Amino acid sequence: MTISTSRRAFLKSAAAAGAVLMVGVRPDGSLAAGSAEGAMLNPFVRIDADGSVTAIVKHFEKGQGPATGLSTLIAEEIGLRMDQIAYDFAPSDPSLYNNLMFGQFQGTGGSTAMANSYLQYRQAGAAAREMLIRSAAETWGMETDALRIEEGVVTGAGQSAPLGDFVAAASQLESPAEPTLKDPSEFRLIGNPDVRRLDSEIKGNGAAQFAIDVFLPNQMIAMIKRPEQRGAVVSGFDDSAAQDIKGYIRAAVLPNQAGVAVYAEDTWAALQARDAIDVTWDLSSAETRSSDEIEAEIRAALDAEPTYNVNQTDADATRAAIEAADQVVEQTFYFPLLAHAPMEPLNCTIEATEDGGILLHDGCQFPTGPHMALAQIFELPMEKVQIKTMLAGGSFGRRATPDADYQVEAGLAFIVTDRTRPVKLVWSREDDLRSGYYRPAFGHKVRVGLDAHGDIVGWDHRIAGQSIMKGTAFEAFSVRDGVDHSSVEGAADTPYQIPGAHFGLTDTEKATSTLWWRAVGHTHTAYVMEVMMDMAATAAGQDPVAFRLKYLQGEKDQERMAGVLQLAAEQANWGNAPEGRAQGVAVHKSFGSYVAEVVEISGNPEEGVRIEKVTCAVDCGLAVNPDVVKAQMEGGIGYGIGHVMRDRITLTDGAVDQYNFPDYEPLRIGDIAQIDVHIVPSAEPPTGVGEPGTPPAAPALANAIAAGGQLRVGSLPMDENGVSFV
Repeated sequence: MTISTSRRAFLKSAAAAGAVLMVGVRPDGSLAAGSAEGAMLNPFVRIDADGSVTAIVKHFEKGQGPATGLSTLIAEEIGLRMDQIAYDFAPSDPSLYNNLMFGQFQGTGGSTAMANSYLQYRQAGAAAREMLIRSAAETWGMETDALRIEEGVVTGAGQSAPLGDFVAAASQLESPAEPTLKDPSEFRLIGNPDVRRLDSEIKGNGAAQFAIDVFLPNQMIAMIKRPEQRGAVVSGFDDSAAQDIKGYIRAAVLPNQAGVAVYAEDTWAALQARDAIDVTWDLSSAETRSSDEIEAEIRAALDAEPTYNVNQTDADATRAAIEAADQVVEQTFYFPLLAHAPMEPLNCTIEATEDGGILLHDGCQFPTGPHMALAQIFELPMEKVQIKTMLAGGSFGRRATPDADYQVEAGLAFIVTDRTRPVKLVWSREDDLRSGYYRPAFGHKVRVGLDAHGDIVGWDHRIAGQSIMKGTAFEAFSVRDGVDHSSVEGAADTPYQIPGAHFGLTDTEKATSTLWWRAVGHTHTAYVMEVMMDMAATAAGQDPVAFRLKYLQGEKDQERMAGVLQLAAEQANWGNAPEGRAQGVAVHKSFGSYVAEVVEISGNPEEGVRIEKVTCAVDCGLAVNPDVVKAQMEGGIGYGIGHVMRDRITLTDGAVDQYNFPDYEPLRIGDIAQIDVHIVPSAEPPTGVGEPGTPPAAPALANAIAAGGQLRVGSLPMDENGVSFV
């Protein structure tokens, strides 16, 4: 289901197949259409002469569903069944396929795939529909109003014919400037819970081609021997012990001295040879701190005056209000480094092209970054670099780095060869855990003042941790007045209407390469906000749901967050847990979506906690594919809970201690007995679903444990801080 498509190659292949109708937008944003003979356009939809329709998907597919979602929009507007549309991935070209929320940058992330593409893809489908109907009307000598397309057939006024009959003529027409979109009352596919993913069958039967499945003739496998400590560089190596390993080819220092590339005929030989090679490292600039030192630095920063006044409020007034309060609730939290740990370890394959360029085969999340980096490495114009986007076996943010780390590694490993053989870069699971990028470590210290009625009169919230964006190409995108928004999102911009709220931030030194992680900063801010709201409700002697609702009154933002909270509570039968069970609740807004979750547990921390049920309510605007939305909520809940149960990345003298899944254990299928997802009906524009299920999951679990009369978990993971699970 993947193609390598330059605009020239797209038109060339279309011409070989005969007449083709292609509809998309020009670089100026206006709709355009053309035949195979020469329209210069950004094709979102391709219709071949035989009537087969293909959606050109600008967002890569790592399991979150855009290949199905964007295809659904086109199929709906044209008038197709889902089995009448296929998909291909777009080529790397940010002038045409940019993420509208990222500026002139092509990429997938921030749960923006549907939000930024919804109107684009509907308009492309609607334009194709109008052109086909116009062509049919001219052929049959009738008005366009008399015709419609149903299940790929143009029909009306006693006439009918497959849409393929009109592709040639339609491809010569001018695209409508403003095609008429279908009214939601006409939707058959959008919002239909029975629509299933387009890629389920090929993933189930093994036909799907992931990046790791690429096998090119005469390719070499390259694995990199990297330093254990971040910042170390190669000063020399000895490969004499690798010479006798069958399949070993050679080794070379990468041009940036960040590691030694080991080349072999197959992966097993590369692994063996890499282990046999002895590398001497220059550690003069390497990280040497251990986790306890990093945690101590963060906790010390929490005790000091914050560097940044995030929301520009009067900190002294907030603290005075808290000191004068009838009750003060306070807690300090610590969040360790976390790995992304997708099921498919990092990999990509690079080869030379006949025209002197290069082609990268990759599950490429941010094509623009590696495209620019490879053009610089090989000193090539951008048009000589192609990226063929493949399916990816998960990412959670790892395949999108500001410095295109693993694609650059592949480029450097290729450039030091004679370039006659393709090079496939492979990371092992151990590489992924020990040499990767991590969700940064963070600490929070919060003091909340309550009056005699149990109402909040002040909220002093200090945050300290390692900035993701500072020092990267994305600094200008996220950092304002010194504040990295990804460090405070979900707290400083909470929908809760909290009087006397003050948020302060202090950056601490990065111990590793930090990176966004599923839900980015919301992964720690949601935990703190929701545990503190629960603690405040308990201190006030009020129901946790009712307490939250008091601070969710006002505008639409608060109404929507209150709506999911009430729905989740209702569906979970809040307050009526069976005997021997306890419930915890959390609600959070992230990436434009609102999610509330109720976790129901049995047992206790000493003998073992069992998660019996998670009830989730989500308001993500119009749910284009409810089946995908539910799956993403389920996956996000599992991802969030699995990591807080037992996972952390620790350092000893700068080196990561964890190696593989035995000591960085992913969620097991038996860890959560049941998940129920309820989608709020909505006519609002679609918002994100890939990440918003994650933030409320962990605090809902923590609040359930506390509701059972057990401890409040302030430091994670839970199994290292007094909680066992069964």
